Amino acid sequence: MKKIGILFGQENSFPQAFVDRVNSKNETDIRAEFVTIDKVVQGEATDYAVIIDRISQDVPFYRAYLKNAALTGTAVINNPFWWSADEKFFNNAIATKLNVPVPNTVLLPSKDRPDDTNENSFRNLKLMDWDFIFNYIGFPAYMKPHSGGGWKSVYKVYNADDLWEKYAETAQLVMMLQEEIIFDDYFRCYCIGGTDVRIMPYEPRNPHHLRYAAEPKVTGDAYKKLMTTIKNYVIALNRALGYDFNTVEFAIRDGIPYAIDFCNPAPDADIYSVGQDNFEWVVEAAANMAIARAKAQQPGGDNLTWGSYIQRSSHGRLFVPETLVEESVEKPVEKKKAKKDEKKASDKPKKKESADADAGKKATKKDKKAR
Repeated sequence: MKKIGILFGQENSFPQAFVDRVNSKNETDIRAEFVTIDKVVQGEATDYAVIIDRISQDVPFYRAYLKNAALTGTAVINNPFWWSADEKFFNNAIATKLNVPVPNTVLLPSKDRPDDTNENSFRNLKLMDWDFIFNYIGFPAYMKPHSGGGWKSVYKVYNADDLWEKYAETAQLVMMLQEEIIFDDYFRCYCIGGTDVRIMPYEPRNPHHLRYAAEPKVTGDAYKKLMTTIKNYVIALNRALGYDFNTVEFAIRDGIPYAIDFCNPAPDADIYSVGQDNFEWVVEAAANMAIARAKAQQPGGDNLTWGSYIQRSSHGRLFVPETLVEESVEKPVEKKKAKKDEKKASDKPKKKESADADAGKKATKKDKKAR
């Protein structure tokens, strides 16, 4: 008997529905249940052919348990090694290599020094070019942790003074500063098993329970073209990252889908937030994927999914099928780049002081307006 387990925390509706759905299919020698743990011994296998992970991002003990399980042959969804290494700034960087539009984004050093470091720890960190950063990003902008989720420590910043004030609250968090995309439409997309995609209209400005109660503004042929592009982008991103179960969010500006957030390996699947139809889809897709993975699982082998960033092509490049890089919509117009080039020709950017503890106070307070 091959067992499929689900490891979860405070959520209620999805885990039970998932177990019930798998077991309702009456697959020979496959059963689903809630994971139970009473000991974790190095190098010893678990009882599970497959484990769906919904909680280890919050519980380090579970993450270590899952790595040990993966080492001994369990197909863990999602790959606990890659999930441990991944973060949002890298996701944006990899999107640029896949030709998936993303907002202009820069990485900022932590406002406060990490524990057990001093000024000598930062001898390689030179003066931050705040003039370049503000021109490249524009205001208003969003500042958010480079690794995190759940809308924690996310700030909207309106000008340089506002940024310095909010930056001071971030302590040792490494933040990224990101261009604001004023969107016409917004979509959240489940991707399960790498190719099974559900595109859902979504309104992030609504109260949580009403975010999926949205209607797309785009219609007709433009809608069909946009849906094709979004699906292609979702598949390309998840293949590169190697996620079996993820969500990708897109903000649509001037017909261009910008990937906003695509590091959600334990995405919301609660019936009371996603709605009955979306809930039914994700339960069925997850159950089918888990069963397929259980059938394919080789005891003692490597049963994880590894993205194309890890499994490079023979040319050392990210492998993306040609069908996923066809241009279904026009590329974003490089307005910001053109403006930046104009400024370079007439006014050499000035270096500002470092982003150490006093950087924000001494830097220019001149408000850079959003282009």
